[in-house]
Amino acid sequence: MEVRKYRSLVFDSTRWEGFAFRPDDIVITTPPKCGTTWTQMICALLVFQTPDLDRSLDLISPWLDMLTRDLESVRADLDAQTHRRFIKTHTPYDGLPHDPDVTYICVGRDPRDVFRSWDHHAENMDVMAVIVAREKAVGLDDVLDLLAQGPPPRAEHEIDRFWNWVDDTTPPTESMNLRQTLHHLQTFWDIRQQPNVVMVHYDDLQRDLEGEMCRLAARLGIDVREDLWPELVEAASFENMRAHADVIAPDTTHAIWNDNRSFFNRGCTGQWRDLLDESDLDRYHRRVAELGTPDLIAWAHQGATPVR
Repeated sequence: MEVRKYRSLVFDSTRWEGFAFRPDDIVITTPPKCGTTWTQMICALLVFQTPDLDRSLDLISPWLDMLTRDLESVRADLDAQTHRRFIKTHTPYDGLPHDPDVTYICVGRDPRDVFRSWDHHAENMDVMAVIVAREKAVGLDDVLDLLAQGPPPRAEHEIDRFWNWVDDTTPPTESMNLRQTLHHLQTFWDIRQQPNVVMVHYDDLQRDLEGEMCRLAARLGIDVREDLWPELVEAASFENMRAHADVIAPDTTHAIWNDNRSFFNRGCTGQWRDLLDESDLDRYHRRVAELGTPDLIAWAHQGATPVR
């Protein structure tokens, strides 16, 4: 299968080219705002079996594709790790190297909640801080034309921003929108029966965090002492992650958030209910039906993760 290239101002999937996997590596691969940091924290707790991390989560589990750090230093950090590695990416399966000995964890979420989280995320991000970090790490020569155009206009009303996100036809290789979210999930849904692919849903984490952590530990072949579970589950709670946002939120070293705690905004399911009425939902579901298979669409909106 041809490997697709995913690229934006912030990330470049070609940074995976030539990456040397270890047989027990874990790749956490999610569409943005689907529970990436939550899953990284859970993996950290399972791997280290303590909530006391010796450095920030984004250094333990780097986003390999992100352009705010030079690739050489990111790979050097990963090469130096002696524990089981777990690496973040927002690249779908068709843009990643495939290794049967690597475990791929794909995380999904109701796309309507993804939008609301993304909309807040965009407001909380200091774009100039991202650009400054990118310039220092990899330069800006490849995006000067894009920067000269400035950011796309942001609609005044949230409902208009929602429809812009839903109806955007930009290819998933170039933009974060509904199309990209469902495309990412579909690439893993289609191979979910493979023994090294694990599907996790945000709603299931909310409904039964301990159960999902136990399921993930079993899929990763990690044994956890029974007496450790209460402390680990508490450390993976939304409230705890928000309280420790300075070391758990991504890329805080470059101060890319206006408020680190606000990165963990609401963390709940059904945020869309006070935004969309019945006619909106009819329109939304017509659009969704164009973008994914019925079984994937049902899972993305409801969770209830399969046993595998």
